[in-house]
Order: sequence, then structure tokens, then C-alpha cells
Amino acid sequence: MAAVLIPVKDPGHAKQRLRGVLTQRERTELAWAMLTDLASAVRRAKRPDAVFVVTSSPRVEAFAHEQGWDLLTEETQLSESSSIDWASGELKRRGIAHVFRLPGDIPLVQPSDIDEVIEIGLSEQSSVIVPSRDGTGTNGLLRIPPDAFPSRFGPDSFRLHHQEAGSRRLPLLTLPNERLGLDIDDPEDLTVFLDRSVSGHTLDFLLSIGARRRLENATA
Repeated sequence: MAAVLIPVKDPGHAKQRLRGVLTQRERTELAWAMLTDLASAVRRAKRPDAVFVVTSSPRVEAFAHEQGWDLLTEETQLSESSSIDWASGELKRRGIAHVFRLPGDIPLVQPSDIDEVIEIGLSEQSSVIVPSRDGTGTNGLLRIPPDAFPSRFGPDSFRLHHQEAGSRRLPLLTLPNERLGLDIDDPEDLTVFLDRSVSGHTLDFLLSIGARRRLENATA
């Protein structure tokens, strides 16, 4: 059984590195738009047997209920790694063998991207990692079993995840993917997204607030 696991912080405190381009309200709306685009892709993917959200936000819980997703509720979030490892352990206890962690801020993702990672894991019986756009972060992580090695999300996580898997002599396959690899954290990410995107809630929102013009003014 394969599950998608999505960790979501309170969108009201999201994307602080975009302060110079977006207001607090706009950053919150951006976070919701990206999560909505992710939800659309996850709903249409064929390979996941279940979807779980780990969060401490009541608003995110309500959103997850609307999607028909299962919830793993935290009282507080110490770190993304601790949240993912706690949730992965819980899913393993429920008999789920393959857990694919996806972030909520990858609005270009398509159903086929999700299916491809899960299919590789199922066929190879190996964990799979999708690097971030700059090659240093981790944007997708499928682990078999879910607690195969500890999470090391944060700076340099791509190397650290390989290091954790290697120290346990576990195979960890690298699968570059431009859509999965683009998470929106800073103004450069916004520019890349606007150049690549053709549709979706995130694009509609950014166009509605004139984001490209703001980015040009910020770098002028």
C-alpha cells in the first residue's frame, strides 16, 4: 500500500522570504493557492492508495476533510523532519509500506509525476528522492519502509538524505523532475514559476496581483 504524506504549516505564517514582493495576506493566499494546485494533482493521481496530511492548523484540517484526506494532527510542529518521521511511523503501524512525502508548495506538479515516483518505488523496492531545483534540497521523498532512514529536511537535505540512506546501506534512487523540483520560496522561484506555468490557481492568483511587475520593480 502506498500513501502520499503532505506536511502543512499554518499558511498564515508561510513564505517569509517573499516579504519584499508580497504582503502577509498575499503570502497566505499564495500558500492556499499552491496547496489547492497540489490537491488537484494528488486527486487525479492513480497510484496512491491513500493521502495523509500532518498539520497543527485547524484550517488545514478543514481543507483536508474537504479533499477526503486522512489527518494526522499535531499539537505543535517542532520541525518538518520531526513531523514527517512521527507521521511515517504512524503510517507504518497502520500497515502502509510506501510513504511518499510531498510539500505543499510545488504548484507545477502533475498526477503523472506522483505516479512515476510511486511506480519506481514499487517496481524497484527502493526509496526515491526528487531533488529541488537547485539540487541541494529534497522536494519529494518516497521511503520503503516509511522509517527506512531519518528525515533531514532543511539546508543541504538532498546530500544528507543520501548520507542517511548510505549509512544504512539502503538504495536511494535519484529522480530529477522539473515540476516536482520547483517549490516557491523566494522571488527567483516566483520568476521561474511564472515563466513555466500555463494554468492553475497559483498562476491565476499571481497574475491577479501583478506579481511579474512587482518582481521587475524589486530588481530594478
